[in-house]
Amino acid sequence: MTDKDFDLDDAYGLRTREDILRYYRSLAPNYDDDFARAMDFRVPRLIAEAYAAEAIGPVLDVGAGTGLLAAELQGLGVTPVDGVDISPEMIAIARGKGLYRELREGDVTGRLDLPDSAYVGCVSSGTFTFGHVGPEAIGELLRVTESGGFFALSVHSGVYAAAGFAARFRTLEEEGWITRFSAEDIAFYGPPATGPHAQDHGFLVTFRKV
Repeated sequence: MTDKDFDLDDAYGLRTREDILRYYRSLAPNYDDDFARAMDFRVPRLIAEAYAAEAIGPVLDVGAGTGLLAAELQGLGVTPVDGVDISPEMIAIARGKGLYRELREGDVTGRLDLPDSAYVGCVSSGTFTFGHVGPEAIGELLRVTESGGFFALSVHSGVYAAAGFAARFRTLEEEGWITRFSAEDIAFYGPPATGPHAQDHGFLVTFRKV
């Protein structure tokens, strides 16, 4: 693969489900080394630490990818972890690591093939960003999480207000769906990161379902 295959501008420019599937089909084999390690992608660790401080499993990892977040959760003693992702190629990589109780293909912008209140918590790293998943998915995550369940999610700063995440969280809080809401500013990448997105930031969003 060339460096162009891992250009974040390409990821942020995705527009359709087919674009996403094609993009991650090409990335899957080398994603961990050529993106996560090369950029020192810090978000999975930060999400796992926030979740482990408040909750246990079973937890749903949304946009599981190659299992980076599940590995961090397991290292902190959080089990079991189930995962859902739109890309079968990314799921195949994650499955080979043996980190998940269950992995399934699914599009969180629609209805997941999961029962109501199946999890005590929900986590997501890198899914709520340009060209990926918008705030419309939050309702489905609430559905599959039990009352009192804990959420730890990353949201890119570039979409947090512009794509309606801030307004969605505010509405959910005002309407009594969520409580103990927090949005902490975090750097996505560490010192080894290079390129125009090396300084990208976002929010580590945490809350509980009422």
